[in-house]
Amino acid sequence: MRDDGGADCTKFVDTGSNTIPRSKFGNIMHSDPNMSSTVNDEDFSIRNSSASAVTPGFFDPNRLSCEGSPMTMSPWNNTSPFTKSPWANFEENIPQNGLIGSLVREEGHIYSLAAKKDLLYTGSDSKNIRVWKNLKEFSGFKSSSGLVKAIIISGEKIFTGHQDGKIRVWKVSPKNLSVHKRSGTLPTLKDIFKSSIKPSNYVQVRNHRSALWIKHSDAVSCLSFNEDQTLLYSASWDRTFKVWRISDSKCLESISAHDDAVNSVVATTEGMVFTGSADGTVKVWKREQPGKTTKHNMVQTLLKQECAVTALAVNTSGSVLYCGSSDGVVNYWEREKQLSHGGVLKGHKLAVLCLAAAGNLVFSGSADKTICVWRRDGNIHTCLSVLTGHTGPVKCLAVEEDREQSKPGDQRWVVYSGSLDKSVKVWSVSELAPDVNQVAMMQQQQHYAMQPDRGDPATSEDSSRAGRMF
Repeated sequence: MRDDGGADCTKFVDTGSNTIPRSKFGNIMHSDPNMSSTVNDEDFSIRNSSASAVTPGFFDPNRLSCEGSPMTMSPWNNTSPFTKSPWANFEENIPQNGLIGSLVREEGHIYSLAAKKDLLYTGSDSKNIRVWKNLKEFSGFKSSSGLVKAIIISGEKIFTGHQDGKIRVWKVSPKNLSVHKRSGTLPTLKDIFKSSIKPSNYVQVRNHRSALWIKHSDAVSCLSFNEDQTLLYSASWDRTFKVWRISDSKCLESISAHDDAVNSVVATTEGMVFTGSADGTVKVWKREQPGKTTKHNMVQTLLKQECAVTALAVNTSGSVLYCGSSDGVVNYWEREKQLSHGGVLKGHKLAVLCLAAAGNLVFSGSADKTICVWRRDGNIHTCLSVLTGHTGPVKCLAVEEDREQSKPGDQRWVVYSGSLDKSVKVWSVSELAPDVNQVAMMQQQQHYAMQPDRGDPATSEDSSRAGRMF
């Protein structure tokens, strides 16, 4: 399984009584839009594993392990990337953790997102990359081939990873910020030509074929920058990750990292790089720079399990690594002097397909069509909300600080979620929101407070029983 289903968590949508104005985004959605999905729940069936090959002492060997059948790819769609489609707007106020708006376009499944300041980039299997500003369509550009599986931004450059194994580079025009022009491809045509002359530059890939080591021979699944954004890391279904120097677009290194597709790569502080694969492992790599070259050595295998590793994320400080899997579980490791397993987050019924971390929050998107919002307090993670509304698997997430609504002691975030229901939803999330158990208790208390006082002993007994539910 490449990157395609969880765990038990009583699901509540936090609709809280505290509301905040959202003048920037206009009005807010109350009900879910009528959207169709081409992916069925049956595509992500869960099965009990006969054995669980996990690192001893780290994990429960009796937990569920599952795999989903490959997601059905929709046919190419030739819709123009410039057709207008406004964001749907709803009510004036929204709860602390609530929906701001939704973009629905019958163009293609949303596979990738990237947010920077007031711009949102979306990639789909229509080959189009769209640019949104303040939740309105701003511009768009189209790649020649390959659905857009990854988007990452550095300064005025946008890097996109594609199903066809290529990384395309785009540049924003300084004269017109809505114009994006392709400035190159990784590897460059010049480097391909130079490398192709030497037989030693060819390596064996699948089906007994040979290919240049500087080229990915299968889909590019993920992109990540190092800390100072001088290096770009690309993960691929060809079982490798590659290291690119941004300044001259050179491929510095190609590492045969796993025994199956590499679904995620994350570079963090101090030259540390993490990779997660469909082979069920998470590996740690350390970058060394002897002289002018760059070399990555594997220093640790954090996880070894039957089910696929589908997503990785590191918190802002680089102190916690999160790993999502096809069994719906999120494992995390805490780093002090070394990485040690901190526990698991169980909030999904199907595969975790994407992760994002911001501030003290972690977001997990799943094939069960929901997004869990987790808050980290020291070593404890609490599920604040389960965001519902998508009618298809949640494939990608992006998070930006909400500068307008954030206040001292109350950090707020704008969360973008892309789904295989062909929509992008935008959420407002507060770090101070009550967790799902608190919300449920408040709802129960409010319900019983509204009941007439009949002096019936059964009323008191029912109330006590309701409290024990949580």
